[in-house]
Amino acid sequence: MLFRTVALNLERLGDKIMVFQYYSDTDMLYIKFTAGISIESEEVSPGIVFDFDEHNRVIGIEIEDASKFIDLSRLEVLALPFSNLILSEKAGVK
Repeated sequence: MLFRTVALNLERLGDKIMVFQYYSDTDMLYIKFTAGISIESEEVSPGIVFDFDEHNRVIGIEIEDASKFIDLSRLEVLALPFSNLILSEKAGVK
């Protein structure tokens, strides 16, 4: 499995971190807003799934067939007050 991860550390306190993960083998982009366990998911639009925690807060968004909707070769960050930007690319063994 090949995936790319971009983490925007918006705050250094607690578990507030935004992570973008792309899974090329399934063409799925997952945007994680905070650490937590999804207890419920809802498809809000074809191919767009929201994950909810135990407090009914959205903790992540799954975008299926992501490359059909998003230019995955580019990430533009505008006016975010982040203190840390982490870019990583990992390749797993098939």
